[in-house]
Amino acid sequence: MKKNVLVLASNYAFWAEELQAPWDALKKAGHNVTLATYLGKKPLPIAMSMDPDFVDGYQNIKVNTPETVARTLELLSNGELDNPKKISEVNMADYDALVMTGGPGTPLDICNNPAVHRMILHCVKNNKMVGAICYSVGALAFTRDPENNYRSVIYGKKVTAHPRKWDFVDFDLTYDLLGATPDNKGTDLMTPGFLIPLQDIVEDAVGPNGKVLADDMATPENPCVAVDWPFVTGLSVESSAEYGRQLVKALEKN
Repeated sequence: MKKNVLVLASNYAFWAEELQAPWDALKKAGHNVTLATYLGKKPLPIAMSMDPDFVDGYQNIKVNTPETVARTLELLSNGELDNPKKISEVNMADYDALVMTGGPGTPLDICNNPAVHRMILHCVKNNKMVGAICYSVGALAFTRDPENNYRSVIYGKKVTAHPRKWDFVDFDLTYDLLGATPDNKGTDLMTPGFLIPLQDIVEDAVGPNGKVLADDMATPENPCVAVDWPFVTGLSVESSAEYGRQLVKALEKN
């Protein structure tokens, strides 16, 4: 059965494949997909995620395939991402599932966004799927349940977390966007690496009975995705395709 799925992306730098892969998987499966962003502006990818020659300094591999770059360019040019809704104006009751995408900009406008927290809590209370990949898992850690002593909604759950070994350390991170325009330029901010130490935060959020998968040896051939209803979580870019597949499977079962 077709589901109405709300997809969230950052206005301050999403990672190309972490949007492209789940977006295409959901659409191919026949689901109705709606995009929303913090500003209600078209999301743009961080430039390094669109460079097929970019080598991740911690994994020492090229992480952006030419196919992913080409497909993301198609999505950026064919109008599919042009008119997102504004996150604060979305009624989650109109949707059957929430899917968050990742990227370095995610901690700036998704992870600690109260409107996103309300969406997540609505889904948890109404048995709707919630997907998160890479740094958007932080939004799950920060969403608190007032009916459970304000513990995180992932307390006691099994989820993924971007490994601390992969965190940029002593690296000045800029948020240069591909296709930036004067009215959609992202941010000129520079940060000393990623904004939050995700693995540490998520390990605290799941508590003593939860489990965090943070496999620093994960690859596209051996991805890291956790399914613990209502949550489907993916490690990082290498797990994007499997994240998309598991989102589709979870929607088929529920």
